[in-house]
Amino acid sequence: MTNAFCSTRGAEHAANAPRAVLEGLAPDGGLYILKDVPDLPPQQMLADDFFAVARRVLTAYLPGYSSEEIAQCVQRAYQNRFDVPGVAPLRAVGDNYVLELFHGPTAAFKDVALSVLPQLMRCAMRKTGWQEDMLILTATSGDTGSAALTGFCDVEGIRVLVFYPQHGISPIQRAQMTAMRGDNIDVCAVEGNFDAAQSGVKRIFSQMPPAFCRQNGFTLSSANSINFGRLAPQIVYYYTSYLQLVRMGRIAMGERADFCVPTGNFGDILAGYLARESGLPVGRLICASNANRVLTDFFETGVYNRNREFLTTLSPSMDILISSNLERLLYRTLGNDASAVRALMEQLRTTGQYRMPDEAMEKIRSVFRAGCADDAQTMRAIKEVFAATGYVMDPHTAVAWKVAQEHRSDAPMVILSTASPYKFAGSVLNALGESVPQDTLEQLTALESISGTRAPDVLREALQRRVRFRDVIAPEDMMAYVQGKAART
Repeated sequence: MTNAFCSTRGAEHAANAPRAVLEGLAPDGGLYILKDVPDLPPQQMLADDFFAVARRVLTAYLPGYSSEEIAQCVQRAYQNRFDVPGVAPLRAVGDNYVLELFHGPTAAFKDVALSVLPQLMRCAMRKTGWQEDMLILTATSGDTGSAALTGFCDVEGIRVLVFYPQHGISPIQRAQMTAMRGDNIDVCAVEGNFDAAQSGVKRIFSQMPPAFCRQNGFTLSSANSINFGRLAPQIVYYYTSYLQLVRMGRIAMGERADFCVPTGNFGDILAGYLARESGLPVGRLICASNANRVLTDFFETGVYNRNREFLTTLSPSMDILISSNLERLLYRTLGNDASAVRALMEQLRTTGQYRMPDEAMEKIRSVFRAGCADDAQTMRAIKEVFAATGYVMDPHTAVAWKVAQEHRSDAPMVILSTASPYKFAGSVLNALGESVPQDTLEQLTALESISGTRAPDVLREALQRRVRFRDVIAPEDMMAYVQGKAART
């Protein structure tokens, strides 16, 4: 198998797709990325359903897996796991199109990728003759954790440990993680915000003693979008949503569509960028941030600066100041110059900021636009869209809706809806001007009554399960916590 992947921080760290999926993070702390982006014209896919598109995209983006292996992974990931046949339907709402990515087992967009990743990992372990157990470490701002726990639940040879910020996630997000079933999972809260949890996980990857891993028979990997096996499946729904626009007659094949993406860690929108690089007619990628507008400021000024107050918002999955996947965009924009990326990441580590060269920012701005919405604007968008169309959005989708209105063009606008509104029922009810019951189950019932839609059964079930995981630790104790868990596996 050829080593089609390299690290964003050094070409000497090369890997094939199965190895990149198993390792998650490159040994030098960089992110694995394909040396050459595959050519995937959508004209070949017009008659394909979601499964067929997924097979084409993943086979192209994960060289080293056979087409038969990819087909098996796709089938096991999606068959009978989503509550709609097409996995990710596109809906016309007003003058926009909303891509509903929340029809999976945890009612959030992470399900699309994290249903596939466990299959890719198990396949990679078989292909490589992997003997050790995998310990998947994941930091979550809300949705990744429950999707990873669900996807990897009781998968043989793989154990999952999820860290989440103690404050700032919704009650349903907390219930989904802390009451999750499975003998191979652990969940722990971290005092502080998501960035503290994510930085702690990265520190463990770089500082975990290899001798300890060998002694206890495990290898570390990640289910965050720093793992390319998590990122690649997200490319699929850019293709399927574009094909749906063509089938609707909204555009002709080859005409462009714009995409507005609620963004925190930059993985979801980076998938759109890769789709564009592969030949999908993407016009503009619009990066929508909440009040933690570090990405908006980056696109406007060329300076990435995390030295600012961290704000807890109504859209917690976007409450992030260190957007890890931006590193992959920098690598591509800087002409695959790993030394330049390494220097920028060192500046970020030591000073909390870096400045991109003007020429590189011109390339980025030729594709990307950006905007942000605070909580008041988010609530207003939820209320106005419901009043005008009867459609209920969650706060993350509402952020994207507000930003999308500022970047209208002649091309159709696809807004990525990343979570069911029922995951944030209290916030949605408040935005609609309704009274908010204290009990979360009652909030679901109240929103059902107002919207005329039904809450996903998986959310009610999560709220009714017994809490299993109650640990809360300081960020500096994460290494010791992982070692304690690993030593007992």
